[in-house]
Amino acid sequence: MSVVPDTSHLDGINYLFGYPIAHSLSPLLHQTIYDALGLRWSQLLMESKDVEGFMHLTQDSKFFGASVTMPNKVAIVPFLDELTLEGQAVGAINTIFVCEKNGKRLLCGTNTDCIGIREAITRNIEPKTARYVNGRPGMVIGGGGTCRAAVYALRKFMGCSPVYIINRDKQEVDIVMTGCWEGGFGEDLIHVEDETQASAMSPPAIIVSAIPNISPHSAAEHTIRKILKIVFGKSPRGVILEMCYHPSPVTEISMIAETAGWQVISGTQAMIWQGLEQDRYWTGKEVKDLPVNKVKSAIADALSRSRL
Repeated sequence: MSVVPDTSHLDGINYLFGYPIAHSLSPLLHQTIYDALGLRWSQLLMESKDVEGFMHLTQDSKFFGASVTMPNKVAIVPFLDELTLEGQAVGAINTIFVCEKNGKRLLCGTNTDCIGIREAITRNIEPKTARYVNGRPGMVIGGGGTCRAAVYALRKFMGCSPVYIINRDKQEVDIVMTGCWEGGFGEDLIHVEDETQASAMSPPAIIVSAIPNISPHSAAEHTIRKILKIVFGKSPRGVILEMCYHPSPVTEISMIAETAGWQVISGTQAMIWQGLEQDRYWTGKEVKDLPVNKVKSAIADALSRSRL
């Protein structure tokens, strides 16, 4: 476990719990909100994979929640008292909040990644694309923890069917698909494995890319890149949410998509809206009553400085 920082100057604390997390913009996002609301709260970094050790910190009377990131999103589930519907369905927790039931203090878990994905798309999608989303295919690139939340958002919120999954590792895809079935939203999931399948499939209206910005090296990675170029060449063009924004929101995949005529939405949008949803749980205020524009400006300024 990392060294626990001094919290004597604070009235409330939450943690960013994961590994590695040094680059994260999450503390900046939440501090912007707390300062604007006049709260002596702060989000502290806890860079660790030790879930049991972290759970001791949640017993502090000042603790009101945590942002949980990789690799702890699934491992933390058995340690929580209750899960929301989204938390149960997605099977991965990125948010802990404290609630009381029958006078007992409970640690509850939810998933706001799916909310962030929904809001990033619905608040930024071009009207010409928005008109034909419902009932059209969606697509997820990747096989990690974010992918299940992305499938959930596409199926439950955006009405996409079927949902294609593209990833270099079939075993990872099988795990995602099994998790989606267990969560009750596994219908009409299709693993696209080769160029022949890609050529025959209907064009997706929405794509969520949830892989790092790394150039292809292996044969499987080159196959994925060829599949994507086929998909991006299909009409009508749609929208892609590029979840990778570190160290830059401009990625190889986003550039290929944009060149082909797709609308690209930065993953910083998903990060902002999932964070605002977290503070809805923690502050009790609706998102519309939070300093949304200040958060957007703070994140934009931080990204601009990082690219200098």
